[in-house]
Amino acid sequence: MKELLKTLGFIAIFALFLFLLRQYVFTPVIVKGDSMDPTLHDGERVIALKQTEIERFDIITFIAPDDTGRNYIKRVIGLPGDQVVYQNDTLYINGTAYDEPYLEAYKATLDDGFPLTDDFDMSLFNETEVPEGKLLVLGDNRRISKDSRQLGLIDETAVLGDVAFVFWPLADFGRLEND
Repeated sequence: MKELLKTLGFIAIFALFLFLLRQYVFTPVIVKGDSMDPTLHDGERVIALKQTEIERFDIITFIAPDDTGRNYIKRVIGLPGDQVVYQNDTLYINGTAYDEPYLEAYKATLDDGFPLTDDFDMSLFNETEVPEGKLLVLGDNRRISKDSRQLGLIDETAVLGDVAFVFWPLADFGRLEND
């Protein structure tokens, strides 16, 4: 009987430990859809770290602002105070052109003469820069992604975590690089 109580106590403490980790440190996420291709694929399982500082080009998961009850996974392009412009398939932040190496292989496959990312600027959001407390996010598969261009700027408080690790399928297992 004493051994059974020890085992049950261990199981309870372990379950509490896992619950606290899941609640405050990380959350598992299943990628649904093709909006993050070629970086993330439909059906992949990833780990999103909570309590991390979000930086430009991080991939985040957040609560959908369109009241669908869904969560989205997108890449952070604009931080508060940034002036973001896309022109001729080139990203400009605060007047400086930025390379997006995570898109290069995908862009190379496009042969229809159209850009991966259509031109837009902050006037799309009736703003001159990303306001405090907001983020501008885009999916890597820009032609089909439902992102800030349709949803609007995302509240920083809606961010659930910073996607850092792919754990399934095993062929894609490893740390997710944001460049």
